[in-house]
Amino acid sequence: MTAPEPLWADSYAPGVPLHLDYGDRTVLDLWESAAQTCPDRPALDFLGRTWTYAEVDDEVRRVAGGLHALGVRPGDNVALVMPNCPQNVIAFFAVLLLGATVVEHNPLYTTEELRRPFLDHGATVAIVWDKVVPVIESLRDGSALEHVVAVDMTTRLPWRKRLALRLPVARARAARDQLTAPAPQARQWSELSSSAPLDAAHPRPGRDDVALLLYTSGTTGVPKGVPLLHRNLVANVVQGRAWVPGLREGEESFLVALPLFHAYGVTVSVLLGVALAAKLVLLPKPETGLIMDAIAREVPSFVPAVPPLYQRIVDEAERRHVSIRGIRYALSGAMPLPAALVERWEGATGGLLVEGYGLTETSPVIVGNPMSTARRAGAIGVPFPDVEIRIADPDDLDREVALGERGVLLVRGPQVFPGYRGLPDETAAAFHDGWFRTGDVVTMSPDGFLTIVDRIKEIIITGGFNIYPSEVEAVLRTHAGVLDVAVVGLPHEDGGEEVVAAVVTVEGVPVLPDELRAHSRESLTAYKVPRRVVFVDELPTNPMGKVLRREVVARLTEA
Repeated sequence: MTAPEPLWADSYAPGVPLHLDYGDRTVLDLWESAAQTCPDRPALDFLGRTWTYAEVDDEVRRVAGGLHALGVRPGDNVALVMPNCPQNVIAFFAVLLLGATVVEHNPLYTTEELRRPFLDHGATVAIVWDKVVPVIESLRDGSALEHVVAVDMTTRLPWRKRLALRLPVARARAARDQLTAPAPQARQWSELSSSAPLDAAHPRPGRDDVALLLYTSGTTGVPKGVPLLHRNLVANVVQGRAWVPGLREGEESFLVALPLFHAYGVTVSVLLGVALAAKLVLLPKPETGLIMDAIAREVPSFVPAVPPLYQRIVDEAERRHVSIRGIRYALSGAMPLPAALVERWEGATGGLLVEGYGLTETSPVIVGNPMSTARRAGAIGVPFPDVEIRIADPDDLDREVALGERGVLLVRGPQVFPGYRGLPDETAAAFHDGWFRTGDVVTMSPDGFLTIVDRIKEIIITGGFNIYPSEVEAVLRTHAGVLDVAVVGLPHEDGGEEVVAAVVTVEGVPVLPDELRAHSRESLTAYKVPRRVVFVDELPTNPMGKVLRREVVARLTEA
């Protein structure tokens, strides 16, 4: 079915317009507007050390000048391989200032995981965390890579922390250098940051230029380049700002714990924050101790995160008797948000915690719960302004399902990407008559709220029946001995699949496979009950903490 006329505008999100004005702005325009209107406002906070928008803007222009001297030109790709740190943000906007494209990568990836993306995007310059310089240097052969710029994050620490780290860091580096000496051709960040500023007459990017290139493997296991245009990212920022009208320009503090190599971290944590001239509190990794230290310095007003991170924050706050009251808004994504966690979080903060939904290909947010008491636990929410949705029969995308029935979610809107980089067949498969196929199965309530049922490509088919893994997982999680679970389909000799549950048990609680199967039968019809239960120590997850069912299948198949 097609979404009803969006009644939510008045009923759920008063003051949020149905249609927004995106103008001709680029992501670079968002940055320059903040730097010009709030030059003395703190822009970045890195473990307690801060820089103003004016200070960061000066370094952005110098780094852009340094990159230009290395040969970066409009339309080129520049690879960034760093944790969250000031240099990552500065390099991001410096690349855009050149009219080039940012390519963010996970700094923990191996050489083989990075090889295919580097061969695809052809970046000649990579700005990387100094600890992974040897990994990036190993990509030179066969790729277009010419210049590797090493970033030492410790140089941006507060001086007390630098002093405390000086001796152990020196020892660690000496030991490391004996094993893997840095390549002599690697440059240092200081070479870029001390360059002459980029000429103001340099060509600026346009709204239809690619601003950001991310790689996603989806369910195929093969990395696909997802180019996000300036207008895609700006649209999602404008939508997000309208969605949370209580955010005030020049007064907010955003906790940036999500990685910048993920669309969620880039758009919701950084670009939305920049559009509001907010202080961006950067954490190199989403470690509970670092988060609590940041909150002790200043309680952030906006916290984009994922459910496990919210859980750890509220648990640690209770354990340490630290108040987190004052976090006004929190937007959760990537996985289901438990209602019990919402209740605990909102009780501790006095603010709102709502669930949203999106994909890398949609910049990323397309659906969200209203940032009000009208939010609905268990649902991903309603479409953002200017987002159209259809819920279609998975076997016939031209046929819309009836209200309340399961169907695949199709979307279109200004934040939807134009297609995969250099992959016309995959792009054609990702769209149907102009609608992007999310690959997720949803239902819609009579008043327009969407609920995720499963991923269409992860549906298990056995005996001609469709089985939704999340339904089986939800039942198994109600058993007192189950800490976590992933349900997948493995090939069966009859040509179909059998339902297999990979279970992480609660320590000290004895559980038997037959016990869990019997528990499932109390709530599920026979063909949905797992044929096998396999106990595992942990489940594979992506950097956002989402369980990778594809990897579970691979491990169980290998075993």
